[in-house]
Amino acid sequence: MRRAIELGRVGALVRKTGGPFGAVVVKNGKIVGEGHNRVLSGKDPSAHGEIVAIRQACQKLKTHDLSGCVLYTSAECCSMCYSAAFWARIGRIYYAAHHGDALRYGDFDDRVLEREIRKKPAKRSPRCTPMLRDEALVVWKKFQKLPDRARY
Repeated sequence: MRRAIELGRVGALVRKTGGPFGAVVVKNGKIVGEGHNRVLSGKDPSAHGEIVAIRQACQKLKTHDLSGCVLYTSAECCSMCYSAAFWARIGRIYYAAHHGDALRYGDFDDRVLEREIRKKPAKRSPRCTPMLRDEALVVWKKFQKLPDRARY
């Protein structure tokens, strides 16, 4: 956890690449991925510390499946980072600061996103509008029949 906090400190206060968010992915007691927020420096809204650490761990371990790994993060995960950890099959997440701390000390407000996600797609901002479903389902049905299709 101290490494995650230090990465957040360096990213935010020294390199000024984004907010004070750092993270490490650990497997069998060893760090296999680490990162700090690079949203501003990379001009990439997905470059949260957790995402950077998860990507690095996946590359190092040569897999998308991080089962058996633990995520340590300097702050409670936002929805995107939690989702990435979930899809990577990370088994446990430890965090230091809470959502309320991020709001109080940094104006990072996940509540707006949480409210939007709970709305029906047509009521969300940005607006979500379905189209060409039948055409897309042709591909999905063919994919389903592939014996060697990608499996997650």
